[in-house]
Amino acid sequence: MTDAARGRDPHWAAARRRIEQGDHLCGPDGPRPRRRKAIFTRLLDLFAWGLKRTPLYRRGVHNALDLRRTEFEVAIPGLPPAFDGYRILHVSDTHLDVLPDLVPAAHRLLDGVEVDLLAVTGDVHGDHHAPVAASAGHLVAALRGVLVDGPRLAILGNHDSEAMADTLERLGFDVLINRSIVIERGRDRLGITGLDDVNSFYTEAARRALDGSSEACRIALIHSAEMADHAAEAGYALYLAGHTHGGQICLPGGRPVFSTLTRCHHGAVGLWRHGTMTGYTNSGLGVAYPPVRFNCRGEVAIITLRGVA
Repeated sequence: MTDAARGRDPHWAAARRRIEQGDHLCGPDGPRPRRRKAIFTRLLDLFAWGLKRTPLYRRGVHNALDLRRTEFEVAIPGLPPAFDGYRILHVSDTHLDVLPDLVPAAHRLLDGVEVDLLAVTGDVHGDHHAPVAASAGHLVAALRGVLVDGPRLAILGNHDSEAMADTLERLGFDVLINRSIVIERGRDRLGITGLDDVNSFYTEAARRALDGSSEACRIALIHSAEMADHAAEAGYALYLAGHTHGGQICLPGGRPVFSTLTRCHHGAVGLWRHGTMTGYTNSGLGVAYPPVRFNCRGEVAIITLRGVA
């Protein structure tokens, strides 16, 4: 299937590959040298090397496998009546190639769950040495027991290469790359806009897509919270993100040591607001390397939309 048939900008793939292969990463506030990320990655490698030589490593892996299912309701101003009670399964940052033992754990947690919409907000890939198809296959295996009455949507994260889009499409996902769709229930309509990753691969096409949706009630699927101010200004009601893993390694009380956000830091974890817009930053199902969690559980979220009386 061509990019045009998918509703995808035919120039997107080439532009994405240029950034992937270039010396700079791109966010909403402009480019930043890739070497900064390389230094941070090296420090993480050294931390992991030391951690593996302590009993804390095994405990951290055990913590990473202790998933939770978070369920809550969100009041949405202007929600069309037909969508009151609409259930969204929000999954993010699966990284199942980093810790494959999460696949059966996630399956047990989600087997038999019924929702109206599945939204995967990026970072299906984790280990850059693992095949993209294997990472996506792990995701499908983890979600195989979920019953989805409507669309299965996905966006890309900063760990996902351009090739992940086609891989997820072949597995039955509608991958939103700087474009919007409309879900209809009778005469009622709900708009959903999905962007390419804005932490590392931002282009002005993302901002145009965010501003281009004209539905009265809209949801944004964006890998990180770094477009929260722009989405609120554009009139979105709900913003679903991931990227931060909730910190993954947190201080007691769940306070992240690092958020990995370059802006909109108030959207680092959990529920937050920006103006009249509600946001939720999922702590992620999976983990980045090292595959441990402390004071921060991995999760999937089931979000029920409610109208405001």
